[in-house]
Amino acid sequence: MTKLAPELPIEVDSETGVWTTDALPMLYVPRHFFINNHTAVAEALGVDKYAEILYRAGYKSAWHWCEKEAELHGLEGVEVFEHYMRRLSQRGWGKFVTENIDLDAGSARVRLEHSAFVYQLGKTGHKEEYMFTGWFAGAMDQILAARGSSLRTVAEQTQSAAEPGCDVGIFIVKPLPDTWG
Repeated sequence: MTKLAPELPIEVDSETGVWTTDALPMLYVPRHFFINNHTAVAEALGVDKYAEILYRAGYKSAWHWCEKEAELHGLEGVEVFEHYMRRLSQRGWGKFVTENIDLDAGSARVRLEHSAFVYQLGKTGHKEEYMFTGWFAGAMDQILAARGSSLRTVAEQTQSAAEPGCDVGIFIVKPLPDTWG
């Protein structure tokens, strides 16, 4: 294994200690701390309810992030989605690979390798990365809206490396049925 310095632009305010990347305030926490808290909330609320909450919050956050990053870096269309996948990967969530994306169809397929959740939790037999799902639809919908499209999408995780017989996670983005055609 080769170790690299972070490829993210990280600034730390000497007075406040606030970390900033791409003009957005960030938190830097150990993986086990985050995932232990995540798991505790899932146990308290139930996975389905927690996944629903995270989907909406993640969607909103991805939309905001993509909008700000597109403006900051002069990106548009697929460039925004690829930039988002790169930044997510650089932040330690796992390696996100866009296997395909079609903005006109409102569809994408994302492969997740080296999931932080799977590294921490192991082979649980469940889809552990449900936190990410809303991120993909939020990113796609922001890009579509910026192009003037009224098409909106939904995302789902179809497999996780935490499940038996799976080595990677797969997420699918597809149009919401009431926005087709």
